[in-house]
Amino acid sequence: MEQSSSRKRIVLATISAIVVWLFVAFLFFERQAVYDWWRLRDYTPPSDVAALADQTTMKDDARRVFYVYHPAIESRATFNQHCRDGEFTIVLGCYAAGRGIYIFDVTDPRLEGVEEVTAAHEFLHAAYDRLPKDEQKKVDSLTAAAYANLNDTRIKDTVEEYRKHDPSVVPNELHSILGSEVANLPPELEQYYSRYFTDRKRIVAFSEAYESAFTERKNQAKAYEQQLGTLKNQIEATNSQLEAEYQRLDAQADAIQDSRNSTDPDVFNSRVDSYQAAVSAYNRKVTEVSSMVDTYNKLYEQYKVLIVEQQDLFRAIDSRPQEINR
Repeated sequence: MEQSSSRKRIVLATISAIVVWLFVAFLFFERQAVYDWWRLRDYTPPSDVAALADQTTMKDDARRVFYVYHPAIESRATFNQHCRDGEFTIVLGCYAAGRGIYIFDVTDPRLEGVEEVTAAHEFLHAAYDRLPKDEQKKVDSLTAAAYANLNDTRIKDTVEEYRKHDPSVVPNELHSILGSEVANLPPELEQYYSRYFTDRKRIVAFSEAYESAFTERKNQAKAYEQQLGTLKNQIEATNSQLEAEYQRLDAQADAIQDSRNSTDPDVFNSRVDSYQAAVSAYNRKVTEVSSMVDTYNKLYEQYKVLIVEQQDLFRAIDSRPQEINR
């Protein structure tokens, strides 16, 4: 009897050990699913966060991953508590594994779409982290090939800045940048991103819209600078001519005056007529240069307004703490 009871205890202990081992194995192999469940168990996305998921056309699985990280749209002070770890570019958002996704609150209506692109960008970081290593390598080869054929100076400059500071982050950053900012991608890469978004082109349209706010003003500023430079050269050249002409006319007037009593009246009058014609031509040039100066000043005022607009736009997306100006 005692032997039978002992066997039962051994069997129960063995079964218990197996159950515990299986539970531990389950937790290990399904740790991502368990983590996601834990994060989402009492979570209801705020309306502005749900709107970002809608506007970026996230599919259900993508939306679930996005919500796992409790995305937050934050003002400057709060945002800087979460997103200032070694970044060297303008920071509009960040993804912190195990913590969350944080998005800078850009309120300037001229930059509508910034938050949507940022949300997609940061979500893609989370999605990249969840890829199996072999799939990461495959996706890395696809993004590297697409980047090699990319003709976009702004994106190239951004990626090369990442490469210069930390080459190891380039594949991850390419995965987010290409997926949220480049319209035309190779079919296989486009197919890959379609697992996350029903209409990726809508995200790219947001990117193109707010980038155009900067590009248009940059191009207009260059145009103003060229016009101002041309006018400045014309004004300076004309002023130099007028200065020399003034000296010549002043000397001519003195010479005519000195010859008043010793020159034949007809010759004297001819000299006076010639002098007066030269003075009239001189005065016309003075009027012309005065008009050029007025044009220059008007253009310069327009240029200053444009520069202020550019500065306002950059300030609107600059999440760094601002200096206090008394």
